[in-house]
Amino acid sequence: MFKAVVFDMDGVILDSEKIYRKYEFEALEHFGLPLDNKEEFCNRIAGGTKHTNKLVFEEFFDTNIDYFTYRDYVSAGVEKHCAEFGYELKPGVKEIFDFLKDRGIKIALATSTDKDRANRFLKPHGLLPYFDYMIFGDVIPAGRGKPNPDIYLKACEMIGTKPEETIGVEDSINGIKSSSSAGLYTVMVIDLIRPEGEDKNIPDEIYDVITEIKTLFN
Repeated sequence: MFKAVVFDMDGVILDSEKIYRKYEFEALEHFGLPLDNKEEFCNRIAGGTKHTNKLVFEEFFDTNIDYFTYRDYVSAGVEKHCAEFGYELKPGVKEIFDFLKDRGIKIALATSTDKDRANRFLKPHGLLPYFDYMIFGDVIPAGRGKPNPDIYLKACEMIGTKPEETIGVEDSINGIKSSSSAGLYTVMVIDLIRPEGEDKNIPDEIYDVITEIKTLFN
């Protein structure tokens, strides 16, 4: 019997990954970086922290451009969009949160986003009271963010459940690797990335909509 569900934020709770991707593409063009592998690059950095993504950036691009200069350009575009339009919720989020709360299932957040930004993005939707615990990318040691298991192990520790009693919900390859390697029952809810090859074997379940999680409690 599962006792808790730990959710990623971007692409799982908030319909934000498409906004990040828009400005990733814009930044690649702005800095004159190759565009032929832009989808693969964005898939690789999705769900990662600034430290892990710096390594991916340097792997993909032979350039003197500093990753954090590139990242600041992306962040500025995302922040401008969010200030003007906010983020929509992914379909079914409040429905599944209410479903879990009604059954006494704990809810946690495990996001690579820093605390200030995550709270600003979630607060307008009235989601903060749902969480029993929230863990953010800026409290995980540098280089130990997703796909490493640390953030999910910490979430389980703080909510008082064993990994095998806990569901991890993700939309990225970095995310499912993090959750699975921590020992959680891992669910991938499809957003922009559909797993291919060996990656399809990482999650325990692959769903198209988040409300399919209900089937795990029947």
